[in-house]
Amino acid sequence: MERILALIEQLNTGPDRRHETLSAFVDGNSFPLVHEHQAVFFFWDSHHTEGVVLAHWVFGLESRQEFQRIEGTDAFYLHLELPLGSRVEYKLELHRGGERHWIRDPRNPQQAFDPFGSNSVCTMTGYAEPAWVRRARGVPKGRFETLRIPSQVYGGERTLRVYLPVEYKPSKSYPVMVCHDGDDYLKYARVDAVLDNLIARHEVMPMVVVFTSGGDRNAEYAANPKQAAFLVDEVLPAVERSYGISHDPKERGLMGASFGGVSSLYTAWSRPGVFGRLMLQSGSFAFTDVGHHNRGPLWDDVVAFVNDFRRDPARVDARMFLSCGTFESLIYYNRSLVPLLRSAGLQVRYVEAQDGHNWIAWRDRLREGLTYLFPGHLRMVYE
Repeated sequence: MERILALIEQLNTGPDRRHETLSAFVDGNSFPLVHEHQAVFFFWDSHHTEGVVLAHWVFGLESRQEFQRIEGTDAFYLHLELPLGSRVEYKLELHRGGERHWIRDPRNPQQAFDPFGSNSVCTMTGYAEPAWVRRARGVPKGRFETLRIPSQVYGGERTLRVYLPVEYKPSKSYPVMVCHDGDDYLKYARVDAVLDNLIARHEVMPMVVVFTSGGDRNAEYAANPKQAAFLVDEVLPAVERSYGISHDPKERGLMGASFGGVSSLYTAWSRPGVFGRLMLQSGSFAFTDVGHHNRGPLWDDVVAFVNDFRRDPARVDARMFLSCGTFESLIYYNRSLVPLLRSAGLQVRYVEAQDGHNWIAWRDRLREGLTYLFPGHLRMVYE
């Protein structure tokens, strides 16, 4: 904030050189301006802009954070306090000519991608991208094979992408993980590079990972018996016929984020004894104690399932890894499940991050989750 105050003072003392002063300020800084827990967002361009609003996905922070105009200029700024080590994805809402436009921050090169496009990213002091998310030099790549299977559950044919570790031998038996939203985990979370790195470092045991993606994704993943049948009665047998995978439930896992987390938990609960390892990231585990959930009809089956699950959590005989962002509206539901799971005697590791409901937050928790569920020979790495 000190830099903005100094800029304003310069602009006031040299009104005839405002453009030059702003140009020098922009050229001499990177944006947003971050120092410890202080972040200053800044916008200035040559178009006539009537107002700027920060569009963000931080639950608990006022949804409309309006920038303040620097008097006598077309420059705007917004000062926020954010937690140390946090990470925020955002866009700018520009007001021009009575219309509103969402854009990425043109002065911030940091971006994050998802199926809807991309967002700008503000990383606070203390956040660093984990080294293991990018493929390490010399680490051999596992290979992918495509497995197309007929589905009586959904009709037609479904395509699976199967990751085989570099050491894979058909004569051996490997743990298996089935991943919801597989295409997105590969594209936006770089899970293939993560697997190669962690297996090469012996932090995670060599494993087969099956990536599946939904057709009508939200409906299929919303505690849907069809998806459970598809995974247990069609996906697993097809993978068993083609690859050497373990039959031990303790070496069979399900993973997913958001509704993918719901589908993973629902499958393990409705078809017990099949999957003994669960990675649930930002699970949409909405429930009610009284009244209605007010989240729309898509959530009706989810809420009904989670309400049933809370009455009988021990039906899921699995080790679980849960993660959630403190900036998500789902944080309340995830926090509430943890003591319930532990009181039922289940093995649970729960991790929170100063982040939101996004693919980078889920990517950054992969090491903690995979090493807890499928630990390799090297249980600890000093970095």
